Amino acid sequence: VLSGNVFEPRALDELIPKWRQEDAPIRVPVSSDKFWMLTKNKAWTLPSPFDNKGNYVISLSQLVRWMSVKAEELGVEVYPGFAASEILYDENQIVAGVATNDVGIAKDGSKRETFQPGVELRGRITLLAEGCRGSLSENIITNHKLRESGQGQHQTYALGIKEVWEIEEGKHKPGSVVHTVGWPLDMKTYGGSFLYHLDDRQLAIGLVVALNYRNPFLSPYDEFQKFKQHPAIRTLLEGGTVLQYGARTLNEGGFQSIPNPVFPGGAIIGCSAGFLNVPKIKGSHTAMKSGMLAAEATFKALVEGSSMDLYWENLKKSWIWDELYRARNYRPVCGYYYYQSPKQHLLSSF
Repeated sequence: VLSGNVFEPRALDELIPKWRQEDAPIRVPVSSDKFWMLTKNKAWTLPSPFDNKGNYVISLSQLVRWMSVKAEELGVEVYPGFAASEILYDENQIVAGVATNDVGIAKDGSKRETFQPGVELRGRITLLAEGCRGSLSENIITNHKLRESGQGQHQTYALGIKEVWEIEEGKHKPGSVVHTVGWPLDMKTYGGSFLYHLDDRQLAIGLVVALNYRNPFLSPYDEFQKFKQHPAIRTLLEGGTVLQYGARTLNEGGFQSIPNPVFPGGAIIGCSAGFLNVPKIKGSHTAMKSGMLAAEATFKALVEGSSMDLYWENLKKSWIWDELYRARNYRPVCGYYYYQSPKQHLLSSF
């Protein structure tokens, strides 16, 4: 799980109300929330458009591991390290499960000593939670025309690049959150960066670049390296060490791009369905809530014989729908009006 995460606990409060009394890996409340406009040599502080009061800076991987233990205690079987590679259908072309990929195969295609063949995992209901642009989810969305039936537009994407650093003690401010826009991206390229101070002197730093950038020579990775050389960022990282790094795509389509998430034999949840709140830069809470709604619909489908369409109906009545509806115009406006004004030309000279 790759995420620089400022976690909104709304869904977790509903799922595990007493999580604060347990040993949950959610220990660093947001202590400050800043927003910078970067030019090549300056960082201009602007009023923050974010409201992270009551949120936490976390490692999403640690939270997922903690929750997986909770699930296993309830009898859930978890198979980490095995990717679902194929959708299984029954004789009526209804989804009946997934098949995992073979593991332990060398580059030349030969089987290593550690080879394990893929297995078929079959069930009456299959819930797909692959994250942004999941291969099986996209296959289902296309084959079953879910975007058309849900009246959703095409999805749009961004690429997020992230590193976790261990920085010097004197520079570490647990709970500090900083978001930036501007340099090194030009004003025709939508994107921004983040710096999140976790515990244990750790800092999550990253850059997000919308993949509709016009410059064919732009490299998000190279822009990230430039970003780390900015005077306000370089001084923070000097003397530190990179612990982890990675990259991941993000959904940016928002409310307008949500497909019908229900298909014969199952449903799509989380970022696979596009539930990221773009202006908040958050999707963990909506993903968790969508999973809860899908689980409730699945239970009724298995026990009472009701339709999984109940998930789609309840989704539209939930706070997920209200939240994404309120944010529906954010990304389209940025797409049309993200341009460089004379004042911004003046700022870029500093």
